[in-house]
Amino acid sequence: MAAGLVAASMSAQTVNESKTFDNIYIGINGGVATKTTGHAWLKDLNPNAGLRIGRYFTPVFGLAVESNVYFSNKPWKSVGTTARALNTSLLGTVNLSNWFGGYKGEPRAFEVSALYGFGWGHVFGHSGDYIGSNFKETNQVANTLAGDQNIVKSNSLTSKAAIDFAFNLGEKKAWQVYVEPAIIWGLNGFGYEGAEYNINKSFVQLNAGVVYKFKNSNGTHNFTIAQLRDQAEIDALNSTINDLRNELAKKPKEVVKEIVKEAPAPQQVKVENLVFVTFAQGKSELTKDAKKALDGVASGKHVQIVGTASPEGSKEINDKLSQARANVVADYLKTKGVVVDEATGKGVQGTTSNRLAVVYVK
Repeated sequence: MAAGLVAASMSAQTVNESKTFDNIYIGINGGVATKTTGHAWLKDLNPNAGLRIGRYFTPVFGLAVESNVYFSNKPWKSVGTTARALNTSLLGTVNLSNWFGGYKGEPRAFEVSALYGFGWGHVFGHSGDYIGSNFKETNQVANTLAGDQNIVKSNSLTSKAAIDFAFNLGEKKAWQVYVEPAIIWGLNGFGYEGAEYNINKSFVQLNAGVVYKFKNSNGTHNFTIAQLRDQAEIDALNSTINDLRNELAKKPKEVVKEIVKEAPAPQQVKVENLVFVTFAQGKSELTKDAKKALDGVASGKHVQIVGTASPEGSKEINDKLSQARANVVADYLKTKGVVVDEATGKGVQGTTSNRLAVVYVK
């Protein structure tokens, strides 16, 4: 859990901040369990079913509450109930794939996670025979001190450690199926004295489960990468915008002719008729600020859009990137009822950083 907290602080800077009810999931699981020692594996298996509810705080670290019901009495004697035992745990989860491999903007098709935590275990029924003759002989003194040889402590502090081998499914990676081998200790109670991690007071479990991740406030079912910019890039971008505005203020028609087709007379090109949308290096996704600027274009207006790129990279890549920027602006404006007359990528324009899409509002 400590390692998970360290990883959380490292990864928190790479993703957009999530709101209170983001990155929550729910799942069901089931499988079989058996005693770790003193018993033949794959014999007298104890079936179980459970429910898990959790939240990811970062792509690496999360918490989950899980409760499983165990139905078989084997290898112990019957307690006279359909459900033999219940174990409820609070688990810390650490996504090892994202920790060591980094988070790329969406979950991998296959991931490995570690789980560890503590819980409360309860065995139903009241008979001192429910764990068998060996249990009674071992704990005869404790039972006698309790005043009733047929009653034992049926509650215990438990601890669980597990590994999840998970597959993320669907176009939006909203579903996940996993296989989980685990070991669960009864740290105290159940007639035992003291509290300890003892392999002889544990059982191993193999479960499979399915998880659904609810939609977040960002419209996806997972974390999104933050668009980080350094100060030098911001300064260069601001300088470019200021230079363009100064040029447009002096000679608006001449400058705009090189960016968009000349507007039909009698339309006069003005600085306030232009909207500048900025992009991160090598990216064509709209930021919140970009969407806010585009929201100022009224529905029904006609626009022409030109996308540009900075000098880094090859001409082929920059041409494609500038066209992608023009297209993403056009697609967004169309959803707002704006009429897009033309959306063109012009590649590199100038020798300075020029990661822009210029929108000319007629």
